[in-house]
Amino acid sequence: MSAASSGLSRRRVVNNASTLEEDEDDGSRGNSTSPVQGNAQHQQSTTHAGSAFEGGNKIAYDPRDLSEDAEETARIGGKMPKLTIMEEVLLLGLKDKQGYLSFWNDNISYALRGCILIELALRRRISLCRDPNRRKVGLADRIVEVTDDRQTGETILDEALKMMKAQEAQERMSINSWIDLLSGETWNVMKIGYQLKQVRERLAKGLVDKGVLRTEKRNFLLFDMATHPVADVRTKESIINRVLSLLTSTTSAVPASALDKEGVQCRVMRAVCLACAAYTASVVDNAFGRLGYEEREAAFGRADEILAAFSTWPFGGATNRGRRRPGVEGGEKVEGLVLEAVKEAVNGEEDVGFELIAGVLEVLSKLDSLL
Repeated sequence: MSAASSGLSRRRVVNNASTLEEDEDDGSRGNSTSPVQGNAQHQQSTTHAGSAFEGGNKIAYDPRDLSEDAEETARIGGKMPKLTIMEEVLLLGLKDKQGYLSFWNDNISYALRGCILIELALRRRISLCRDPNRRKVGLADRIVEVTDDRQTGETILDEALKMMKAQEAQERMSINSWIDLLSGETWNVMKIGYQLKQVRERLAKGLVDKGVLRTEKRNFLLFDMATHPVADVRTKESIINRVLSLLTSTTSAVPASALDKEGVQCRVMRAVCLACAAYTASVVDNAFGRLGYEEREAAFGRADEILAAFSTWPFGGATNRGRRRPGVEGGEKVEGLVLEAVKEAVNGEEDVGFELIAGVLEVLSKLDSLL
């Protein structure tokens, strides 16, 4: 049965008009064009309505979302990266083919909670209280406050932000206290409900949703466990290359290969936080697998210097008293790195968000003595 006899016809969208045309029967077109020419003209003069492919139109979007994203990007000084610092640290520690973390790593759970505070501070959701007397107490004991309780779109970040906002009605707590509460390392049974549970598994599932990992079931003697091998090798390689570029640099200048894509918010500070968090979480060793012994020791020494410089406020106050590894003499200077990171701060030394990050890094630098 032909289209003409059945009363059915196709509709197409014309580029230069918003109206819909009915395709005429091929027999009624006469000798104007051949079928092949007609198809070519049809492809050139039409677009696919309701298609997300190139040349088509988006499906059901709200223009207000685009304006809100633009306002957020302008407010924080750049766009958000594809992966959070927590996800990048987890990827560095994950075994590519096996899809799980080392069973002997006791630091990563505590370090991931610190990364949550760092990510929230970089997104300008939390900061330290602007109390002029805060300098009288240690950096890790300064009080945290929520400055913007809007959701970030990341489940774990939003959950932590919600808990911090709810706790402010009762009591504001310090950097050290929040990391202890989120990780469950607290003796106060009344605060045990603030522990963020299954963070590693939830981060892994988030990476599955982003296409970086995949889910498999693996048998461990008496039980089966879900594992998450790496599906997107290029993403993990880019993270490893950025960390290696920063920690193997032999100059005070910041190598461009150590930074995320152009336009990403706080590129230098994010590179520093990633390297320091990976170092304190004991996962940076996985990135050093391709280095020789002397190169590894030099990279560890530079990680010591960077952590020492950025775990004080103002940044760089402890470059001369860094935690040196045995057998490592001196180390590369980090003044250039500090200067570039300070440029990303808001109001310089008055940036209470960067001051909070320094406090988190100070706590993470003492993990070996805490755990």
